[in-house]
Amino acid sequence: MAIARFIFAALGAAFSLISVAPSSAQDSYPSRPVKVVVALPAGGSVDMVARLVSQQLAADLGQPFVVDNKAGASGQIGTPLVSRAAPDGYTIMVSPASFLTTNRSIFKTLPYNPETDFAPVTKLVNQAMVLVVRDKARFGTAADVLAAAKANPGKLTYASSGDGSPQHLAGLMFESRTGARLMHIPYKGGAPAITDLMGGVVDMVFAPLPEALPHIKAGKLHPVGVLSEKRSASAPDIPTLSEGGVNNVVLSAWIGLLAPAKTPQPILDRLDKSAKALLRGDAKAKLLEVGMEPAADEAKPLGQVIAEETRLHADLVKAAGLVPQ
Repeated sequence: MAIARFIFAALGAAFSLISVAPSSAQDSYPSRPVKVVVALPAGGSVDMVARLVSQQLAADLGQPFVVDNKAGASGQIGTPLVSRAAPDGYTIMVSPASFLTTNRSIFKTLPYNPETDFAPVTKLVNQAMVLVVRDKARFGTAADVLAAAKANPGKLTYASSGDGSPQHLAGLMFESRTGARLMHIPYKGGAPAITDLMGGVVDMVFAPLPEALPHIKAGKLHPVGVLSEKRSASAPDIPTLSEGGVNNVVLSAWIGLLAPAKTPQPILDRLDKSAKALLRGDAKAKLLEVGMEPAADEAKPLGQVIAEETRLHADLVKAAGLVPQ
């Protein structure tokens, strides 16, 4: 009997140690550097947000948060690296909406499941979309762009950061709502798309405002209009497309922070708290200045946003007659 009591006591102590160990690891998180995957090249708006947030997380949590750009294939190179990573908080992701929503309608298969392979932490920012051109004389207003597109079906080119990206989705919406036909030219990121626009390789880009704003301010690109119901607080001088003569083309893009599925909730909470402190604090004015609206106080959980927008984007892609690749 004494031996049995000893065995049960020993087993109880062992199970206690097993149950305590994960909690202790979570309490000490992070105890080593954290990789922050961005499935796009450096220089775009997603990369900008990732680096800003990583600096805050490093300062707040006491370990380096290192941005790792894994660009290409519309997110299908970098995003799976996070879906397959250990759910311990040491590999996380800053992602545009499109890799988690539109991609499911654009591609027949994906090497990840946006709704089950990730633990959403929080939406970081919303960004207005703006139609920008190089040739102001030819495309001064939204009405000018529409007239040229209808006069030359399928010949006006617009660049994007890849199939299923916000830029691509904006182009599909423009076509769907106006009856015009454009030619889509996908790139590996927003920065190279903008570069080729300035070089005259393509006619236009439906760009996230943060990617285009520096070039607009420098006079290198002409803003035809924002794809919003009202003018952006970050750039109040830019008209809406509706003001320029093109109605019902309204789209914005967001950027979110995610971890692999099954990441412990205390780790997710720690990341969430630190990121939101940044968005509510010193970075708020800076983000607005570059064309981003902090999303720290939005009530709708990121997981719900992903599910709802996946359905909305599927309807848009279907209406555009786009066949999944």
